[in-house]
Amino acid sequence: MKYLLGLVWSCMVAQVAAQNFITIPAGTYTVGAPHFPLNPQRKIKLSAFRISATEITNAQFAAFVNATGYITDAERRHNALVFEPGLKEFRWLEDSTASWLFPNGISRGDISEKMDHPVTCISYTDAQAYCQWSSCRLPTLDEWEVAARAGTTTRYFWGEQRDDVSQYANVWLGPNHLTADTADGYMYTSPVAQFKPNPWGLYDVYGNVFEYCEGHTMLDKPGATQVHARGGSWWCSKNSCSFFNSVDIGTLHPRASFSNLGFRVVKKEQ
Repeated sequence: MKYLLGLVWSCMVAQVAAQNFITIPAGTYTVGAPHFPLNPQRKIKLSAFRISATEITNAQFAAFVNATGYITDAERRHNALVFEPGLKEFRWLEDSTASWLFPNGISRGDISEKMDHPVTCISYTDAQAYCQWSSCRLPTLDEWEVAARAGTTTRYFWGEQRDDVSQYANVWLGPNHLTADTADGYMYTSPVAQFKPNPWGLYDVYGNVFEYCEGHTMLDKPGATQVHARGGSWWCSKNSCSFFNSVDIGTLHPRASFSNLGFRVVKKEQ
C-alpha cells in the first residue's frame, strides 16, 4: 500500500484541490414516484446545500488514507464482494484480497492507473470516516434525489426513455453478465465525469457506482441498522438491477464493501 500512495501523491494533491461543488437551491421539490412503497411520491422542503459534482475518487480517498493511516473495513474484514464476467445474475464473489487499492481483487489489478475513478470497496463506515476528515457529510436520501433530478419530475433527469442512459452513465449494456461488456469503453468503473452531466452539472449520478446516502426509507423498521445507496452502478443493466434512475433506493449492511459502491459528499456549512 505504501508504494502506491507514494506513486500517486502528486496526482492526489491536484485532484483534491480541484474538488468542485454544485449549489442546490432551497425550495419545495417533488421526490419519489407513484407505486414505490420505499419512496412514494411526495413534496419536500429543503434548505440550500452544496454537493460534489463527482463521486469521490481513488486519489481523494488516498489523500485521506495518507493523512490518517485509516484502514478500511475490507482490509480488516477481508470480505469485499467483487465481480467477474461469467457469474449468473446478482451473484458476486467474496475476495479476501479485495480492497479500495485492489477493488476487484489483487488478481485483477490495482488502482495505480485509475486514480480518477471513483473509490470502491469501501463501507458506509469508511465513507463516514472520510467525511469527518474532509469536513463534509453524505447527502441525505432526499438531497441526493433532488440533486440527481435537477428540477425534473421524470424517472430520469432527461425524461422517461431508459435507453438514453448510455449518454449519461457507465452501466452494463450487455443482455446478461455471462460475458464481458465494454460497449461504452469500460467493463468496471470509468473515470469520473466521462459521461454527460445532468442539467445542474452533476456527473455520474446514475451508473458508475452506487452512492451512499444518509437517512431512512418509509419501510425501515425503527432502529434498523441497514444503510442505503442510490443511482445504480456499472454493473446495473436494464435486465438486472436497473437502479440507474432518480427513484430506486438500495439497502445494504453498514460494513458491507462492494466493487460497485462509492459515494459523493455534501459540504458542511461553515
